[in-house]
Amino acid sequence: MPEIEHEDGVQIDFISGEKMEGKTSMEKIRLILDGVHDGNIVVLERGLSPDEESKLIEVTMSEINPDGFSGIEIESFPRSEANDGGFLNRLMGKNESSKLTVIGPANQIKSLHKDDTLISALISRD
Repeated sequence: MPEIEHEDGVQIDFISGEKMEGKTSMEKIRLILDGVHDGNIVVLERGLSPDEESKLIEVTMSEINPDGFSGIEIESFPRSEANDGGFLNRLMGKNESSKLTVIGPANQIKSLHKDDTLISALISRD
């Protein structure tokens, strides 16, 4: 992702669903973690599948370093049940992960709150 020069601000990368389409799970995870390692907040338009979220957490845990990377904070809006295509599609494994997801460095996100219609983050720069 292109880096924006900033001194005192926090860069927020909004990643469209189109950009993530066609990428493997590991490509998505690397894209996210590379941004977070740079101190950026990453916002995914469509989010990750439950398996991808689990893998993201697993990879993150392996990269935590006491003198460097402190991990991630992640919050997602769940899919709307009205738009999920019904029980048969879920049964057949055709779940679309169409949910907004916010991911950022654990040492910069001081507070992350979610309710049904809002994700709110208090972010500090180091």
